[in-house]
Amino acid sequence: MTSWDAVNNIKNNDIVNTLLKFITPSGDRMLSVLGCLPRGFRRKCFVCVLYLKIHVDVQVSKMNKDAQMRAAINQKLIETGERERLKELLRAKLIECGWKDQLKAHCKEVIKEKGLEHVTVDDLVAEITPKGRALVPDSVKKELLQRIRTFLAQHASL
Repeated sequence: MTSWDAVNNIKNNDIVNTLLKFITPSGDRMLSVLGCLPRGFRRKCFVCVLYLKIHVDVQVSKMNKDAQMRAAINQKLIETGERERLKELLRAKLIECGWKDQLKAHCKEVIKEKGLEHVTVDDLVAEITPKGRALVPDSVKKELLQRIRTFLAQHASL
């Protein structure tokens, strides 16, 4: 089997996975790998690598912008005192709907199962967090989201 035959037998996913490994700040490693490939295939791979690198850079940039936006919104919520008001609303709604009691009962069950001596706070938090999130009623989530949207509409300068 020639090297060209081996290259033709590579599946597209394998090519993408292999190319992703070589997207590094130093292009030397990528170029040395591409130099081993047949010329026509080398050009296609190089274009794919450049495309993937640009795509990754754009995604990272979007994530940075999202993080900056979240930070700006959070800062505005803190400055105006709205964050504390939302937290108090959430606490009241969760107590009202029985969420707190359900989670407390779940904590007791976990401690009974594992034994008090064998449960750490971190273990308990890891165990109850998914259930706690799942138990939050949709109506509470919707109300909180609506309050946040209203706040953002009033402070559109963000």
